[in-house]
Amino acid sequence: MVMASNQGVLDRIFKLSQKGTNVKTEILAGVTTFVTLAYIIFVNPNILADAGIPKEAAIAATIWATAVATTLMGLWANFPVAVAPGMGLNAFFAYFVVAQLGLPWQVGLGAVFFSGIFFLILTIGGIRQAIVNAVPNNLKAAIGVGIGLFIAFIGLRNAGIVVNSEATSVTLGNLTEPSTLLAVVGLILTAVLMARNVKGAMLIGIITTTVLGMIFGVVPVPKGISGIMSFNIPSLKPTFLHLDLAGALKFGLFNIIFTMTLVELFDNMGTLIGLTRKAGLMDENGKIENLDRALTTDAIGTIISAIFGTTTVTSYIESAAGIAEGGKTGLTAIVVAVLFVVALIFAPLIGLVPAFATAPALILVGALMLAEIRHVDFDDFTEAFPAFMTIIMMPLTYSIANGFAFGFVSYTLVKALTGKFKDISWVMWIVSIAFIINFYMRLH
Repeated sequence: MVMASNQGVLDRIFKLSQKGTNVKTEILAGVTTFVTLAYIIFVNPNILADAGIPKEAAIAATIWATAVATTLMGLWANFPVAVAPGMGLNAFFAYFVVAQLGLPWQVGLGAVFFSGIFFLILTIGGIRQAIVNAVPNNLKAAIGVGIGLFIAFIGLRNAGIVVNSEATSVTLGNLTEPSTLLAVVGLILTAVLMARNVKGAMLIGIITTTVLGMIFGVVPVPKGISGIMSFNIPSLKPTFLHLDLAGALKFGLFNIIFTMTLVELFDNMGTLIGLTRKAGLMDENGKIENLDRALTTDAIGTIISAIFGTTTVTSYIESAAGIAEGGKTGLTAIVVAVLFVVALIFAPLIGLVPAFATAPALILVGALMLAEIRHVDFDDFTEAFPAFMTIIMMPLTYSIANGFAFGFVSYTLVKALTGKFKDISWVMWIVSIAFIINFYMRLH
């Protein structure tokens, strides 16, 4: 009776029945997204530590910023999307703003705060929504495909199936390497389970690959309770409210704030377009339900992240793993948020899941997202070429925002130079010019 009551409450809050899902499916999707995304608990603090931020505080800031922003995304926007510090902009923060420019990390956090304020102004003014709605349907489909290839490329690298090469940039890795071999086994296992429509296929694949890694000595086996959990919870005190707003203004960081804003704006936008399309939250006209709330969440999350002591947050492409498991509502995001808070205690156990174990899930998500390519009109080359540039530049430049930029600019230029001015909205013109200016500023 209590279970039925809880189901009813959650159904009303997240519209589960209306979205064609249930509590069990949403929880499973949330766990899958969390396991796929948990690596940021360890990766992000390492990068922030290179900027001089105390590592323990960086761990706490990463977890709390993710939990708060993802909760807001789930409860307010009702999106099955996790929000966490972006892996590209944290590197920009640590290795350019702090390392190259020599600015204190507190000043850098001030710049992050102002970029969040700028995001919020653009969102409240309806500018970000207008940009999303102005994206042609062919490009929206291409963005989903490009993100899929990007995710798959990340998975192939994490698995060791694709590696760096001085001669050809990338090449086939050593498939006899234990971790790579286990990743291949996990990939085949997960693919077979998915083909058989087994619920939780990706999560089963991740856990099985991790356990096999322990059996064969590739992954360390927990030694005692300390290898599973710790009540020595990291403190936020060294970074909480330590952002230097006056310093950010004093140093005139317009170029830095502009770069953060533009990259985050289109990285997040591209991710949301791809994920919401996959989750069935985009209608046949390309409109996304609750888009304004999702974008506002991203802006508020960035402001909060600067206050906590970490870099700009963004919607995470790894959410596609949970969506592929059936996640369609904000309940998936709430599960992710709760698990991040729990991770404060179980950080040692989470750390045991290696990148090669989550790699198969990323590769298969990429395969699923490739289906969006059928919505691209290849008969009209003025539509096909920009779509191609969008798709190919995301994985090859390792950036969703870059793929978005090449797609926008090529669409605008090709349409204009072939006399199809009516196909170009004023928003497309403005955004394309903004991208060109940003490329120029990067070169100088």
